Amino acid sequence: MTKVMTRLGDGSFIEMTPDEIRKDLEEGTQQASTAAEIDPLVQDELTYLFDIFASPAKFMSVDMGREVVLSYDAGTLKIRRVGVLTGRVHALQIYEKLLGADTMELAHVDYSFKPVKPIVGNEQPVLEQALLVTTVPVFYGAMPNLGTYTQPDGPTANPAELLPMGKIAEARTAQEEAVELAVKDMVYVASAMHESGADGINFDTTGAAGDPDFLATLRACEILKKKYPDMCIEVGMAGEFVIGMHGELAYEGQRLAGLYPHQQVKLAEKAGVTIFGPVANTNTSKSSPWNLSRSVTFMKACTEASQIPIHVNMGMGVGAVPVIDHPPVDVVSRASKAMTEITRLDGL
Repeated sequence: MTKVMTRLGDGSFIEMTPDEIRKDLEEGTQQASTAAEIDPLVQDELTYLFDIFASPAKFMSVDMGREVVLSYDAGTLKIRRVGVLTGRVHALQIYEKLLGADTMELAHVDYSFKPVKPIVGNEQPVLEQALLVTTVPVFYGAMPNLGTYTQPDGPTANPAELLPMGKIAEARTAQEEAVELAVKDMVYVASAMHESGADGINFDTTGAAGDPDFLATLRACEILKKKYPDMCIEVGMAGEFVIGMHGELAYEGQRLAGLYPHQQVKLAEKAGVTIFGPVANTNTSKSSPWNLSRSVTFMKACTEASQIPIHVNMGMGVGAVPVIDHPPVDVVSRASKAMTEITRLDGL
């Protein structure tokens, strides 16, 4: 029987028979459907995914006229990661003029709002220089990163140390204190960069520290939107569901722990978010067909529930993209094509 070359979620090559691919596609969508209590993909969509993986082409793309916007987080940092030693403003120009980026993001190497706060006065002129030499929208981005507020680096007690000791109430109190501090820092930094001309603010990897992280971001977005009604706010999530590190936190009456993308986006809308970036995590031990079928199922439900633009996260380890520093183009292009054409998203 003819075999198809594809990959595992860790990026390594594997060979699969057509029947094995179909089986993984079916199991992937059923897993997502069961976990998030959403509809699985229909047979026509599964057949479409099979055709994508059965193609011998190394690179695949959407049909002409079905292109979507490409947004980038921390691009000024990632270009150095691949060995291109250039300044941040020059990096923005490379992304725009050579790589054809639709939007770009200026970011500091620490990439969290707390360490950016004391140097925001240095970041403002860099942004202003970047705006003078670029045409595409330039966002300013950082992570909420509530972990930076805990001891020994921050002022609050460390929940990761308290929880193993059974000090649940104390751990929750520490997380609530971190939320208050993070909201102030995010509003302060975002306000400064917006007033310096940023075309948008990106809250990247939201929810990395669980439900307190998500709550802090939602509250910061709500404050900013009231303060600057014209501000473009993008929120990119850290995981496919919100981890209940606290477990009892809520926003607008909705408990945050355990929410999946189609539920997360409704709260983002209430907080005034302009663009939402949902996530589906890649399983390194499963095949690319399994991961993509699962990811598309999550994202289809999210786009159907959303009233705001959706830019699905399609980077290393999310959106069925393998968990390696340099994701292979064969999988990335297939995942991007499927996401765009099945979920009807607005950007990647």
